[in-house]
Amino acid sequence: MSIGLLILGIVAGILSGLFGIGGGIVMVPALIAIFSMTILDANATSLTAMLLPVGILGVISYYKAGYINLKDALWISLGLLLGSYFGSEIAVNLNGALLAKLYACFLIYIAVDYLNIPALLHKKTNNIQTASEKARPVWHFIALGVFTGVVAGLFGKGGGIVIVPALIKLFGYEHKKAVATSLAALQLPVGLPGIIVYAQNGHLHILYAALIAAGLVAGAFLGTKIAINLPSSLFKRVYAIFLVTMAFYMVFKYV
Repeated sequence: MSIGLLILGIVAGILSGLFGIGGGIVMVPALIAIFSMTILDANATSLTAMLLPVGILGVISYYKAGYINLKDALWISLGLLLGSYFGSEIAVNLNGALLAKLYACFLIYIAVDYLNIPALLHKKTNNIQTASEKARPVWHFIALGVFTGVVAGLFGKGGGIVIVPALIKLFGYEHKKAVATSLAALQLPVGLPGIIVYAQNGHLHILYAALIAAGLVAGAFLGTKIAINLPSSLFKRVYAIFLVTMAFYMVFKYV
């Protein structure tokens, strides 16, 4: 089991470095399906594994390549810290089956939104509009962090799956810059309030989280190296395929 958890951490770390996500979108379903955890135990383990700055090597690589906006990342982190508490409180008071269904619906929404499927169906892809990058009020980034923190607390994820699309569509970030800034925002212990809530309700497995965290460190660094060298168009398609795959997995496995 220990080797399996380490491998899971490496895989989640590679995807974290590639896509700017915390890795929870991979860890939570895997912990449920492969390691027979309840969704609340999986959420708690995932959040705890991401508590330490396991992606710091990847962040350094992105920073050297000029992709990170540190100021924006810090404001997002503040919002994440606030929101994770409320998300975890909601999660521990929900029925597990309902929580799994909400998770699947959330992933489907993210995938549909990211691929802009309604526009594809109406053949209007050439008219897609995104925001242009410009200076934004601080509270915009804090609000994004709070909302993302609630989602992360609910579903045991770092929140990058919300932050990355939001930075691209609402804040006008280029894709790699959004991924890099998201990954930087997730390096502070933003999930701590949520972890405390889960621990108080008996859902925390420290040893499992530590093994996964060890794999995350190596995986995130490798994923970042791959991402920096990928063409932006290919990078976006790979990310889209990843989102759709995970969404349908959750729908057919847990709903």
